[in-house]
Amino acid sequence: MNPIFAQTATSVFETMSRLARQFDAVNLGQGFPDDPGPQDVRQKAADAVMTGWNQYPPMMGIPELRQSIARHYKRFHQLDLDWENEVMVTSGATEALAGALLALIEPGDEVVLFQPMYDAYLPLVKRAGGIPRFVTLRPPHWRIDEEQLRAVFNKKTRVVLLNNPLNPTGSVFLREDLDLLARYVVEHDCIVVCDEVWEHVLFDDIEHTPLLTLPSLRNRVVKIGSAGKIFSLTGWKVGFVCAAPEILRVVAKAHQYVTFTTPPNLQAAVAYGLDKDDGYFVGSRRDFQAARDRFAAGLEKLGLSVLPSSATYFLNVDLTKGRFAGMTDNAFSIRLVEEARVASIPVSAFYAEESVTSVVRFCFAKKFETLDEALKRLDAFMARA
Repeated sequence: MNPIFAQTATSVFETMSRLARQFDAVNLGQGFPDDPGPQDVRQKAADAVMTGWNQYPPMMGIPELRQSIARHYKRFHQLDLDWENEVMVTSGATEALAGALLALIEPGDEVVLFQPMYDAYLPLVKRAGGIPRFVTLRPPHWRIDEEQLRAVFNKKTRVVLLNNPLNPTGSVFLREDLDLLARYVVEHDCIVVCDEVWEHVLFDDIEHTPLLTLPSLRNRVVKIGSAGKIFSLTGWKVGFVCAAPEILRVVAKAHQYVTFTTPPNLQAAVAYGLDKDDGYFVGSRRDFQAARDRFAAGLEKLGLSVLPSSATYFLNVDLTKGRFAGMTDNAFSIRLVEEARVASIPVSAFYAEESVTSVVRFCFAKKFETLDEALKRLDAFMARA
């Protein structure tokens, strides 16, 4: 057995979901909405199954979707993409990440990772033969520190893997942070794989800056997006890859030998969805922001210290302040699911080393009644604790 997978511990998501079932908890651990998603987009997928093409679609994705992706990024970010040579469809963003890393990394290449990080990053880098080098981000603002960049970048650095907006922190990197990173990328002749799946889930009128729009990085970035996040259809697994032609050609070869293609009915529905008017995207942000504000206010009323959340489905609580100071995030999360019957995720699980052990993540992408029930249970727990 390959030790990268055989020796990997059970994921925190699996552990907390099992405990949530065991204790009949409100599950605010794993990040998915409890809304079925936009009906018109789902109807397009259903219609396409019955009346559309159900055999192999093109390996790069159906032209309608690739064209729609290019139009979408032109509309929202003034990004000019050649849909035939710079856009590809994958079976989810994680498959896009796997394909990009397999295509770009040779054994012994060093890869810069920013932690906390999505749990798939590290095993995928290692399986591709990459050697991880970590930059550690810390609360409350999760900023990039130049001293750490200087320590990890060297002549062996080939790939940088960045998530912006960042899960699990709910933060968005400032333009000055992106410019700082770009300077190191250019200086060391690297390629950035930029996971931007949360690009539409932003709040407080914050705008997303795709790394591909930075002039110095236009030919150095693999941009990854996700229809699952844009349309709150996390089970659909339709991803987007945008990159300069010379990069995309190689990434496409990896995709060809991993999944080859993606269900055509879902592609047709996503093509329709990306062309929806601005009202859908504005309304989606508004609804998630209302849930964030409601849940954040409830947590703060209970005396918990809530960290800022500018994006994603997640709110984080800082345990260094208040009555639980000194308790680790893992111990707090276990106690919460067992005693309060509310499931969360300890953010230390998203670190490979130098772990921050005082932050707990909650998913707020739920109906108000679900969030209110969680707050009710937390209130009763706090009264007993």
